[in-house]
Amino acid sequence: MVAQQNPLSNSPVESDQAAGSIPELVIILIILLMIATVVALVTQRLRIPYVTGLVLAGLPITEVLSHRIGLDPSLVLNLFLPILIFEAAINTDVSRLRSTFKPIALLAGPGSILSSAIIAAIVKYGLGLGWIPALLIGVILANTDTVSMIAVFKEIRVPSRLSTIVEGETLFNDAAALISFNLILVIYTTGSLTAVQGVKELLVVSLGGGLVGAILGYLSLPIFVRLNDPLSSLLLTVALALGTFQIGQFLGVSGAVAVVIAGLVFGSLGLPRSSSASDRITLLSFWEYAGFGVNTFIFLLIGIEINPATLWRILPSILLVILAYQLGRILSVYLLLAGLRRFDRPIPLRWQHVLVLGNIKGSLSMALAVAIPLTLTGRDLIIELVFGAVLFSLVIQGLVIPWIIKRLNISHASEIMQEMGKLQIQLIAAKAAQDELDSLLKSGVLPKAVYEELWASYQARVAQSERVLRDFHNQHRAGELQSDRSGLDAVRRRLLLAEKGAVSDALRKRIVPEDLVQPYVKDLDEKLLSLEDD
Repeated sequence: MVAQQNPLSNSPVESDQAAGSIPELVIILIILLMIATVVALVTQRLRIPYVTGLVLAGLPITEVLSHRIGLDPSLVLNLFLPILIFEAAINTDVSRLRSTFKPIALLAGPGSILSSAIIAAIVKYGLGLGWIPALLIGVILANTDTVSMIAVFKEIRVPSRLSTIVEGETLFNDAAALISFNLILVIYTTGSLTAVQGVKELLVVSLGGGLVGAILGYLSLPIFVRLNDPLSSLLLTVALALGTFQIGQFLGVSGAVAVVIAGLVFGSLGLPRSSSASDRITLLSFWEYAGFGVNTFIFLLIGIEINPATLWRILPSILLVILAYQLGRILSVYLLLAGLRRFDRPIPLRWQHVLVLGNIKGSLSMALAVAIPLTLTGRDLIIELVFGAVLFSLVIQGLVIPWIIKRLNISHASEIMQEMGKLQIQLIAAKAAQDELDSLLKSGVLPKAVYEELWASYQARVAQSERVLRDFHNQHRAGELQSDRSGLDAVRRRLLLAEKGAVSDALRKRIVPEDLVQPYVKDLDEKLLSLEDD
């Protein structure tokens, strides 16, 4: 979001005008916050996605505010995008990401390329555009924004593996879109690029970005451990997120990939080292609010940026583009995931329906469209087509998705499993409180008598929860809960993965012979494939 006037000037008159524009910009921000608050209340009452409500709220005020503010692609790419990526990365469980990495990599890699190619071919021959504009549209609209999907998942319970795939695909899809977009611009500016040069560029940019992110992420860990102030820790993470992106861009590698890897490293290795649970909560709460705030402004500005009257004039072309990106998603999901069973657990067909319907476009698509060079022929048409597709996906698909997910009936949770879930929550919370009490005792904050009293009260809750859970598990073994296996299968999967990791580590250290490890690992893989999806 940016004021269209330029506040930087050496002229006294222009400086006064710029100074006067600052209060005006503050007033506009206040208005936008008030609109967002009203939208939150209305969407909760009507039970529609929040981001869809923001876009719809922005459409009527297009003519009032569009000449003062706009969706600045530089601001989105350099500030908003690193915040959103880092927030998603530090909240991603690396162990779950590792267990679902194959379908995520398939969708974010070959899936993104296949979808881009299908969209580009349809747009090229359907609208008569050149290959460069068609490829740009393909790359831009192959990108997915799952903010609406994640919001639905918070209200409608779905298997955790499905939500991890959706979140993970978006995490790496943003990086893939930026890399592909920049590669096409290289072709446009240089006039040619061989296949070998293209592959080399992709490897350098992506692997280089991963290396930069890993280095900066690891370098931040000793600093974070030494910071006892949660506010200083917040500043460190903000510097890590924004600085990693800028350093990656400066070095000519993917800043988005760098932020993803830095966020994963910090989230998996840094946060667990925090000395206080309250500090971790403060840090995660800050990033949750930052992500929510950024998304609020982005989707409200998307509505303000879109001019329905302009889109109406090219409606047939927009409908063709919508058909193209939907077809690209359908083919890439169903075709690629059909072959997944050869090397990983298959994705249920109903889950694939959700992945197809969750093909929603968002802020990155619009930012990339606006970032197209002014010299490119047909730039205005590309922007209008992308804006029309984004509007359709956010409004139509955003409103339909919650209803369809409910109709697909993906997750079955009996009353017994609901009760088991509540008991597990109580058990986890009580154990965490006991760990915190141990830490407070060792640091001298609590006297021994107070510690023992509080610890005993939590131990009573732990014993009660464990006793009831044991009874439930005994019933499960007797067959009474046979239809609700997913909860226990999730535990079994973690145990089997721990076994596999330990054996593989022993093999790497040459502690055990390879000919004995291979059949054991194969047996573990078969057990993993036999478990139900969680």
